[in-house]
Formats: sequence, structure tokens, C-alpha cells
Amino acid sequence: MTLTPSPTYNQTYIWLISLTAALGGFLFGYDWVVIGGAKPFYEPYFGITSVEDQGWGTSSALVGCMVGAGLCIWISDRLGRKRLLIFSGFLFSLSALGTALAETFWAFNLYRIVGGVAMGIALNLSPLYISELAPSDKRGRLVTINQLLIMFGVLLAQLVNWQISLLDTQLSDQAGFDEIAQSWNGQAGWRWMFGAELIPAALFFVLMFFVPESTRWLVKNNQLDEAKKILTKIGGSQYAESSIQETRSTLSEGDLGQVNLKELFQKNILKLLAIGVFLAFLQQWSGINVVIYYAADIFQAAGYNLKQMMLNIVVVGGVMVLSVFVTLATVDRFGRKRILLVCLAAMTFLYAGIGYSFFAEVGGSLVVVLILANVMFYSISLAPLLWVLLSEIFPNKVRGAAISVGALAHWVGNFTLTYFFPAIKENLGWANNFWLYGAICAFGFLVIWVVLPETKGKSLEELEKELGG
Repeated sequence: MTLTPSPTYNQTYIWLISLTAALGGFLFGYDWVVIGGAKPFYEPYFGITSVEDQGWGTSSALVGCMVGAGLCIWISDRLGRKRLLIFSGFLFSLSALGTALAETFWAFNLYRIVGGVAMGIALNLSPLYISELAPSDKRGRLVTINQLLIMFGVLLAQLVNWQISLLDTQLSDQAGFDEIAQSWNGQAGWRWMFGAELIPAALFFVLMFFVPESTRWLVKNNQLDEAKKILTKIGGSQYAESSIQETRSTLSEGDLGQVNLKELFQKNILKLLAIGVFLAFLQQWSGINVVIYYAADIFQAAGYNLKQMMLNIVVVGGVMVLSVFVTLATVDRFGRKRILLVCLAAMTFLYAGIGYSFFAEVGGSLVVVLILANVMFYSISLAPLLWVLLSEIFPNKVRGAAISVGALAHWVGNFTLTYFFPAIKENLGWANNFWLYGAICAFGFLVIWVVLPETKGKSLEELEKELGG
């Protein structure tokens, strides 16, 4: 029997493609958390005092995210991944400029929504695009690169926020609402926090013109010559032929060149959608975005002043970045399911400790340490692996639409958590709020233990056959 030699991959080409697409993740990360550091300054500028307006200012972008994810359900399989990612780069640029120049709370939220549409597209399609071009034995690591750049975006936003806030040397550490409103940070500093995103957004917009379209999308749309050219550049002619044959084996003649959304309602696909939607809500309702969006409030409640609070937020971002390197080293070795189970168990106990710290009024460094540990386990597991799994479990014929449904569920979970958090915190208090997140993590552990399949090391077509797609 003749053994088929393993292909020799063009590593440089694969990484350049993946890093370019992952810039969408970087912009998502920046846009995701810049609001948290700007919040103490734009709220006084606009005179925001009610919990409703506080929730809307923090969560308005998430409405756009839901629109972006919903848009992908209908057109990502029709127009392809590349064109929509280019469009998201344009929207990121427009949002950065518009938010920075906004003079009314209405305009501020309008441009945040525009940025949210870009976030919804990028977070949906960047990992999908990478997974569809990546060789199966490198897919977990390459899709996780997208999460790494998300975390770099998070860290950069927090560093930018912190450094800009320090430029206002006249603002006291104990400044109140009115003093902040009249300060340089309250008038202009927060604008630079949002406007700084324009540089990487414009870069992403330009670079996406120079990468290829997803090869699996090309095969699905019967553009075989173009797909073969790209796959040959990735792994040689034999790799190209076998990849095209494997992809075509999962598609019927009727699937080529068209999208039938009715396929989403088939029993076997609904089962996979249920897993994806559950993971999306779990990622959000595990509570980490409360730590991200409302970090200033949490650290203030733990006894820190304005400057200490801004520094603590930067440390949170640093932990998120470093944690993803753990995922990069382990995701294709230990698998997705095992990492999720270990980290969800840890998060359950850490939330119990954070809740007790607020219940017993033990503030200061203990709260910071517990929150940083919780952020670490989240960043190793739920943050990157949701997108790895969503990009793996759905069949070729509906992958773009199906992952968009998962992404839409992600944004619905994000919006509900973020918008209602101020009111929930007022009614439950800090301790009960964190205990609630611990209970959600414990429930997620049990569900994943029972229903989640392991996907590491298998081609997307092998997974499709195994999972009954």
C-alpha cells in the first residue's frame, strides 16, 4: 500500500492570510472594551446619571453587533467572507471617527451602533474565514490566533485609555462627576480613546483587498479553478486536489452555487445549532463582560481611586493576552472539551470567592486577584473556544449561515447581560450578582460534559460526517 505523503505547507502564506483576517478580531477587541475606560469620562460629558442611559451607552454597540451577525446569516454564503470583511473595515473606520466627533448622546450611540455592525461581521467571519483556509491539524491554533489578536485589541484599548487619562494632570484622583465633566478628559480625552481606532481600522480595510477568498466558499460556489490556485499555494497540487474532492463530497449538486436557509431547520443541524447557541449564551452569561464593561465600577466598589482603577483595567487586559498563549499551546493537544471543563470548574469557584469578598466587605487586592484569575480561565477557554467550535461543528452547505446564528446568539446574550446589569446590580448587590455567574458556570460545566463532542485534529469534512451534518 502506498502512503500519501504529508503536504508541505506554505507557512508564511498561511500565517499572513490568518493574521490579516485576525485584524478583524483585533478591531473587535479594541471596540469591545474601549467603552469601559471611556465610561467615567463620556458619562459626565453627556450628563448621564440614570441606570437606563448608563446601560444604553455601554450596550448600544451591541445592537449593531446583532444586526451585523444577522446580516451574515443572509448574505455571507451568498457574497463570500472577503467582501463582508472589507465592508466591516470601512464601518470600523467610520465608527471610530464618528464616535470621536460626536456632540450629542444620540450621535454617540449612532456611531457606536455602526461600529457594532462591524464587530458583528468581524467576530463572525474572521474565525470562519481562517478555519476554512487552515489545514485541519493547524486549525485550532490558527483560529485561536484570531482570539489572541482580540486580546491584543483589548489590551491596546486599555493602555490607550490609561495613557490618555494620565495626560489630564489637573484632574484629581478623587474627582467627582461635575469636576470630570469640566476637565480635559471629560471634554476631549475620551474622544481620543475612540478615535485612536481609526489607524488599525483603515489598515484592516486596505489589507483585506489583498487576501484570497475562502477556498471552501469558492468550491461551494463552483469556482474550482480559483480554489485550486489558492490551495496549491497553501500545500501543493496534491493537497489542492484532495481538499477540493473532500469538500465536494459533503455537497450535493444542488448545494453548489446556492444557499438554502431551510437546511438550518433539519433535525441534525438544529441539534448542532442548539449546541452553538448554548455555548454562545454561556460565554456571555458567564459574566466576564461585566468585568470588562463595568471594571471601573467594580474596582471603585472595591475601594480604588480613579487612577488606580484605570491601571487595574490595564492589568486585566494584560492577563487576557497572556492567557491566550496557553490556549495556543494546548488547544490542538488536549482538545476543546477538556479545556472548557477545567476552566469552567475553576470559574465557578472563583465567582464564589469574589461574591464572598463583596458579601464580607473584604475589598482591595483580594478582589483584584480573584478577578484576574477568573479572567485568566475565561480567556483560556470560553473566549477563544466558542469561535473555534462554531467554525468546526457545522456542515459546509450551511456553515456561513449557521455560524451567524451562533454569533447572533452571542450578541443577544452580550446585550442582555450588559444592558440589564446596572439594574440587576442595584437589586441583587455585588455579592449575589457574582454568585449568579458562578451558578451559570456550574450549569455550563454539566451541559458541556454531557453533550459537547471533541473536534480536535479532524478535518471539517470528517467532523461533518461524524456529527451527522
